[in-house]
Amino acid sequence: MKPAPFGFHRASSVDQAVAYLAAYDGTARLLAGGQSLAPLLNMRLLRPDALIDLNGIEELTAIRAASDGTIIGAMVRYVTLEYSPVIAERLPLLARVVSHIGDRQVRNRGTIGGSLAQGDPTGELPLACLALGASVRAAGPGGIREIPVQELYLGSYATVLHPCEVLTDVVFPPAPAHCAFAESCRRHNDFAVISAGCVGSRTAEGRWDGIQIALGGVADTPVLARTAGQRLSASDLSDQDIAAAAAAALEVADPPSDIRASAEYRRHLVPVYVRRVLTELRSAGIAAAPPDRGDDS
Repeated sequence: MKPAPFGFHRASSVDQAVAYLAAYDGTARLLAGGQSLAPLLNMRLLRPDALIDLNGIEELTAIRAASDGTIIGAMVRYVTLEYSPVIAERLPLLARVVSHIGDRQVRNRGTIGGSLAQGDPTGELPLACLALGASVRAAGPGGIREIPVQELYLGSYATVLHPCEVLTDVVFPPAPAHCAFAESCRRHNDFAVISAGCVGSRTAEGRWDGIQIALGGVADTPVLARTAGQRLSASDLSDQDIAAAAAAALEVADPPSDIRASAEYRRHLVPVYVRRVLTELRSAGIAAAPPDRGDDS
């Protein structure tokens, strides 16, 4: 099928994009990478009055490192996140999850802002941004506001963004030292059945803090397993600690049944994948620890 007729505008600035959206009173849609938008248009599941192309707005393509965190422009593409030395050093979970998204063609075009605005509950980038405590900045007719990712979603494919707002940046605080990620798919790089990601830091004494566990595909939005993470505060991530946290993660699981998996199967996978990522996190922390040289006196 081909899309229904629509107008088309190329924005050269964020202000111009907001003005175009306001002129259409919320009936226009933004075009970033187009990886989700184009199929919806072609199947006529979406019939906007116009598309506003963001690809000419250079300011949305920057990655900026600062002492208090990292700011990623909404038009930064997956492939840039995958190979950026700044991302690898500061936000390794992002670089890790991007390699699980689609295929090379998708990663060459898809954008971080487009993924967050799309709100796929199985999406890898919303999960990673949630685990990392990120916020998004959105520009609209009323100015700029900052929204924590944990408050961004109303439900599956639904965000709190106003139809006349443009998501401009994703803001990350300094990330914990270690991360882990795993997902279950029917085929390589297919949509995830469930996914799990975690971050945390290990002290010199072998204790862990700042552990955040995020899950995708287990509810109508990505979710944080807060109780599970809190159970691991100051722990050494023993097998018993990990098992208790994996069981606690089920409290946030209210998964759907769909063509990919049943709700029952998804619930079965939750503790399996939480154990998997926490075990990997523990191994990463131990591998990064300096060797114990004993008493040299």
